[in-house]
Amino acid sequence: MAKRKYRFNPESLSYEEHGVSLKEQLTRFAAYFSSSLAFAVVLVVVILNFYETPQSRTLRRENQRLLTQYKLMQKDLDNIEKVLSDMQQRDDNIYRVIFETDPIPTSIRNAGFGGANKYAHLESMDNNELVITTARRLDILAKQAYVQSKSYEEVMKMALDKEKMLAAIPSIQPVANKDLKNTASGWGYRIHPVYKIRKFHYGMDFTAPTGTEVYATGDGSVEEATDEHSGYGKMITLNHGYGYKTVYAHLSRYNVRAGQKVKRGEVIGYVGSTGISTAPHLHYEVHKNGEPVNPQYFYYMDLTPQEYERMIAISSNMGQSFD
Repeated sequence: MAKRKYRFNPESLSYEEHGVSLKEQLTRFAAYFSSSLAFAVVLVVVILNFYETPQSRTLRRENQRLLTQYKLMQKDLDNIEKVLSDMQQRDDNIYRVIFETDPIPTSIRNAGFGGANKYAHLESMDNNELVITTARRLDILAKQAYVQSKSYEEVMKMALDKEKMLAAIPSIQPVANKDLKNTASGWGYRIHPVYKIRKFHYGMDFTAPTGTEVYATGDGSVEEATDEHSGYGKMITLNHGYGYKTVYAHLSRYNVRAGQKVKRGEVIGYVGSTGISTAPHLHYEVHKNGEPVNPQYFYYMDLTPQEYERMIAISSNMGQSFD
């Protein structure tokens, strides 16, 4: 049986039975509910912040394992970068030097890493800086490894083509000169025999009687055989490939034509004194990648080290060229 409630009435000076209205009941219920809800929220916050559930404990451990794996991956990437850098250095400074080709530009090795942010979808992740850094390093290494693999394919082709390349590089003297008596003016500044001014001599002169045989110094093809080159008189230009060309000037005549294939040691013309020349001789030039270079570096198949030193001394002592 429900308990009755009484309230003192000061007017009648007596206790009167009192009933609780529906409004009061609802108000009390709302107060109780609000306080209970607030307490529950506080309790949940405390539990979530200070006590781990089995599921949160599992997720925390999994996240810790992932972070550890990412850090280990960073160390592995450091090692891979070192190995790849060593491969690139060997490729540029050893392999490509051996095969007389230019190194791969840094702009090509590192191309393709700018532009739009391809990692925007990772920015919402926890530890996004570590994840994005790892992803970016993987992309860079993948691109560099691809470039390096293509480079090695090219080097392999050059290695297979090495015999052909070695046969093409100019490496003998263009006239018979075993006793070095035909050595004349070399590379460098000389007094021009006609103009009597100091002028750079982009080649090497070999004195010889008119009609002396002139040899191709490397395998190649005749790019030009002409009588009309100003100053050089009758001349031949051979294209050896691999960036090499040779020029033979002041000839009395030649016996090749443009487009003809020639071999090292093959007679291509004869010494003369055509063009601007003061005596029968051969003016010989070597060009690499479009630039003239000192021919004296290319007689290694003809001369011993002692003969080479003598030839350099003879050509250096000549104060005047023949053309």
